Amino acid sequence: MMAGQLIVDRYELGERLGVGGMSTVQLALDRRLERHVAVKLLAEHLADDPQFVSRFRREALAAARLVHPNIVQVFDFGLDDASGRHYIVMEVVRGQSGAEILREEGRLTVREAVSLIEQACTGLAYAHRGGVVHRDVKPGNLLRSDEGVVKLADFGIAKALSAEESSITQVGSVLGTASYLAPEQARGEDAGPRADLYALGVVAYQLLSGRLPYEAASLTELALKQQREAPAYLHELDPDIPEELSLAVDRALALDAEDRFPNAEAMSRAITDGAAGVPDPTASTRTAMPGTEATRVVSRHDEPSTSRTAISSRDTAPATGAASGAVRQPRAPRHPRAGTVAPPAAAPAPVGDRMSRRDRKQHNLAVKAAAKAEKRRRRGRMRRIAGTVLVLGMLAAGGAGAVIATSSDPTAVDLRKVGGDTVDDVVNSISSLVDGNTK
Repeated sequence: MMAGQLIVDRYELGERLGVGGMSTVQLALDRRLERHVAVKLLAEHLADDPQFVSRFRREALAAARLVHPNIVQVFDFGLDDASGRHYIVMEVVRGQSGAEILREEGRLTVREAVSLIEQACTGLAYAHRGGVVHRDVKPGNLLRSDEGVVKLADFGIAKALSAEESSITQVGSVLGTASYLAPEQARGEDAGPRADLYALGVVAYQLLSGRLPYEAASLTELALKQQREAPAYLHELDPDIPEELSLAVDRALALDAEDRFPNAEAMSRAITDGAAGVPDPTASTRTAMPGTEATRVVSRHDEPSTSRTAISSRDTAPATGAASGAVRQPRAPRHPRAGTVAPPAAAPAPVGDRMSRRDRKQHNLAVKAAAKAEKRRRRGRMRRIAGTVLVLGMLAAGGAGAVIATSSDPTAVDLRKVGGDTVDDVVNSISSLVDGNTK
């Protein structure tokens, strides 16, 4: 709508503040109260869609009941009969969104990022206590005023925890911005308060590092990466980021909702303490099992899983990453196929919240040794598989062929002729060679 037009003979529209796929936000003057407000107008092509109208109305109702300094206040909503446009009237936040800040600055200092995340936690804690889950926390929905006050905006896909009728989604559908979706949301499952904490963890990761923990082109790719990979620790990407803060953000990104913070208040405390170098005494972070290239190949066909231990993630041996940033080893398959052998178990961690330097060193050495043993076992298995595949191909071609067998040099291979009167004779000869020359 053009500047100067009136909504319900009260709100005089001004400059455009933002445009989205569903709506447009414009500055307006409330003639009755003589104050500036922001008016969100539902897009015209959605006005006849009852689902989007219901979503728009629910945003107004969800946000209007939440009166808090860290949540954008809603003053009014309704339908303008003259224009046929649905509208929501909100307070004006003069400043920048988190998305605008990232575009201009790339990343924030630890102090700035922590301040933004703490205030967002405070707003989420209030919303969750009021029974409302935001479900679309992202930089664009965090507004920082010129005075430094951060406010949560856009409760368009929020859900009231106790009101089933408030959900406009069908079973299995997914709402939210893909990069910030918790794993349970990506699977189309119901999203609780801890899904908001995951999304805020992604925002924290992005504000501190200037990059997302997972880069994915689609929802499917995102879900697969969440299952198979663990993002690089922030303190490995930037040594100036305290390790304790890095681990607090990592906990918010836990694959299993139960491994995340129990509530937004706990996350806020951990972020604050982490920035000051104080570890989270309640943390019991999952660790990734040692992985190899063979593990990654197998995991493409096996349904992945997490493996949790009672030790802190800082006590695991970090994997060597690419030049663009260290990336921890992929998580182990969730449901190993029948008959597969589990990797050698690492030495158990000492009981207690903190391990001594000596104990931590011994544990890390044990983890590395287990990884090497697993790598040797898989290398031998892959040799046997490769030899068998080659043999079967040659048998199909003519009944006689060559077989791969190791020599004294582990990097060399021998090719030997195999013959026989029958296929069974050839197979038995080959099996004997394979068994005698592979580990």
